[in-house]
Amino acid sequence: MIIEPRMRGFICLTAHPKGCEQNVINQINYIKSKGPINGPKKVLVIGASTGFGLASRITSAFGSNAGTIGIYFEKPPKEGKTASPGWYNTAAFETEAIKTGLYAKSINGDAFSNEVKQQTIELIKADLGQIDLVIYSLASPVRTNPNTGMTHRSVLKPIGGSYTNKTVDFHTGIVSEVSIDPANEEETENTIAVMGGEDWEMWIDALKAENLLADGFTTVAYSYIGPAVTEAVYRKGTIGMAKDHLEATAFTITDKLADLNGKAYVSVNKALVTQASSAIPVIPLYISILYKIMKEDGIHEGCIEQIQRLFKNRLYSGDTVPLDEKGRIRIDDWEMRDDVQARVAALWEESTTESLPTIGDLAGYKSDFLNLFGFAVAGVDYQADANEMIEVPGLVEAKEGNG
Repeated sequence: MIIEPRMRGFICLTAHPKGCEQNVINQINYIKSKGPINGPKKVLVIGASTGFGLASRITSAFGSNAGTIGIYFEKPPKEGKTASPGWYNTAAFETEAIKTGLYAKSINGDAFSNEVKQQTIELIKADLGQIDLVIYSLASPVRTNPNTGMTHRSVLKPIGGSYTNKTVDFHTGIVSEVSIDPANEEETENTIAVMGGEDWEMWIDALKAENLLADGFTTVAYSYIGPAVTEAVYRKGTIGMAKDHLEATAFTITDKLADLNGKAYVSVNKALVTQASSAIPVIPLYISILYKIMKEDGIHEGCIEQIQRLFKNRLYSGDTVPLDEKGRIRIDDWEMRDDVQARVAALWEESTTESLPTIGDLAGYKSDFLNLFGFAVAGVDYQADANEMIEVPGLVEAKEGNG
């Protein structure tokens, strides 16, 4: 079938298997081009099919020759209907990894559930014995707590008062003003339940109880801080409260790993175009301006460049992992440079529908958004017939009861 992008708001309803495959191959080639990393050998990536999670799996495998298990929740294809992009990404990754002789298996199911945790434990026991790295990179808006049965939904809202600022519709390029009402206490608590550190800690507890964590084990979860212009809706809003909880959880997990000489870190990463960030008001305008500046300065990075630098220069450099005053890894250091942020702030004031094409990189934003779904990828013939019925070669069928 000929597959074209079909948009509904901030979501693309289709994905292109060949485009997703090429995206993954491009990331693999980038990692190979940067040379080997003296990194992990047996890796579990929770949230492994897109964005930073996928980049972490690629970096582990093709930078450190690691065997990897990926956990994700993606929609498989049906005749005449494409899978979600993460399905095709995973199929491409596992095909390339297996071709290279690397171990690569995955489970498609609800990572928040006890069933998927137990199935992962059984897979690690059977195939890997112990693991030396867990990447936690879930980006779900909804979580059902397996112990309470309660379903929590996250919200993107400020706390304590309404927030009004500029935003852009990246489809049309129209800059407008948006106002967001504040969250109530229940909405904040629900957001923390979904996006905080509780599930990360549950994963590590479950793996440690089964003696599946190697000596010197490391686990990393991903976070974001961002600039002053977005902090009311992001870092000082409901998501920020969840990220604070996530960061506090890193210290709790580290204490629990003391007998293994293990560490839990939160890595604060750069603002990038993702399905999640595209839905957050204000963020697309900020990223459009930021991209223009960072590209001009030669310091722009995508997910794969960020994670390669995280592994090579921070986690596995052979030296002590450098941390900020709150104990976090900062791989957003180039984004948050004073000179970069000063220019963002100045251009923000100037941004209008008319000026943004010149002062921002809206074209780059749109291209990156389409790339997420396998579209607008260089070297792919989108007029050619594409097979939507792609299988994931390392897929282990999820057991019933995992949502």
